Amino acid sequence: MTVFVAGFTQTSESWTPVLDAGPEGEVVGGVDLAIFAAPSSAASFRAAAEALAVQPGPYVGYSQGGRLCLQLALDRPNVVERLVLVSASPGIADDDARAARRASDDALAQEIQRDGVDPFLERWLAQPMFATLAPELAGIDVRRSSNTVEGLVHQLRVLGQGSQPSNWERLAELTMPVMLIVGERDDKYVEVGRAMQRAIPDARLEVVADAGHACHLEQPGVVHQLLRSFGALG
Repeated sequence: MTVFVAGFTQTSESWTPVLDAGPEGEVVGGVDLAIFAAPSSAASFRAAAEALAVQPGPYVGYSQGGRLCLQLALDRPNVVERLVLVSASPGIADDDARAARRASDDALAQEIQRDGVDPFLERWLAQPMFATLAPELAGIDVRRSSNTVEGLVHQLRVLGQGSQPSNWERLAELTMPVMLIVGERDDKYVEVGRAMQRAIPDARLEVVADAGHACHLEQPGVVHQLLRSFGALG
């Protein structure tokens, strides 16, 4: 069974375009679309990652979901047989930068508490990192109906990069095959992906053309084929 984990503000439906992008009649094997409903209530980042441990198999995570999958792979390598990280990083290595990110995430949490979900989602998707994501692909209606103020605030304060441990120094511990997927227009994460590839013993880096940070939404067919070639589907 392959476990798919969504990113911040997303739900399991964000993976549907990828799963449906194969040839007509293709049957995707066992899939568990793990969403944040359960892990978002965990008291720590590592506890949230542990909550994803469904059973041994491939784990695929996007952005925040990828960081959780990475943590699980480091802490429970017997569970994660193959690891796919889509636009994800190992966290923030510098202590001061991590503290600054915590403060930034806390400010965002306060904005959500003040303004509510809908205004926050509009601002979130208007960021430059999502400039290449067409509105019709963003799934805004699903995000609006599925997110709550409490859930988003908890994810920012507990699952944000400022709160998680930096795993840069632990990347060499990964024993399973790893595939790193990034969009070519996401310059920051292309560099992050290259640095991770150098640090991970068995890592494959794939840069998706004509895509930004949300490359699985912008180019679902390409990501589908990459997953299949890596043995993470079917």
